[in-house]
Amino acid sequence: MEPAVTLEKHHNRTVEEYRVNNNLYMIKVTPNIGPSYYMVDPDGSGEMEMKRGPADVNVPKWTLFSW
Repeated sequence: MEPAVTLEKHHNRTVEEYRVNNNLYMIKVTPNIGPSYYMVDPDGSGEMEMKRGPADVNVPKWTLFSW
């Protein structure tokens, strides 16, 4: 399922809101100066957590080998 993306341009930043089934799950903020950052709702509670850059993004993890 593709998320619906809403783009809002402000004088000092661009805000992208990502929604699935009309539920907001992520906001990407791109300031005119500086790196982008993300506000994510990891557990569906409606409370956003701030993530800055790829180092803070939760990456899926799988068990490749087990013995």
